[in-house]
Amino acid sequence: MVRAIRGAIQVDANERDAIIEATTELVMALMERNKLTTDDVISVLFTASPDLTAEFPALAARKLGFHDVPLICCTEIDVPGALPRVVRLMAHVETDKPRAEIHHVYLRGAVALRQDIAQ
Repeated sequence: MVRAIRGAIQVDANERDAIIEATTELVMALMERNKLTTDDVISVLFTASPDLTAEFPALAARKLGFHDVPLICCTEIDVPGALPRVVRLMAHVETDKPRAEIHHVYLRGAVALRQDIAQ
């Protein structure tokens, strides 16, 4: 069965190391909370708010071993008043878990984005 898992994290600054560090934290939390391996991941779509330009978030996933997983980065739409410095992801995974057992991951200031599903 294919499931989509959402997540987001607020990054401390528009700096390469800060983007990689925050994205690493997000990806690791998503994988751990859902008990996944890279073999379970079909693809990951990353978005970054328009104020994050210092690095591609997908680089963090590559450094974690997502070598043969299709990854892509996009810019989130620039909505006035939106939370700044946010990396979001949507991972498509193969799992036997029902939708109710999927753990979406919202970290740091990004918890405010989806308090209804943040864990």
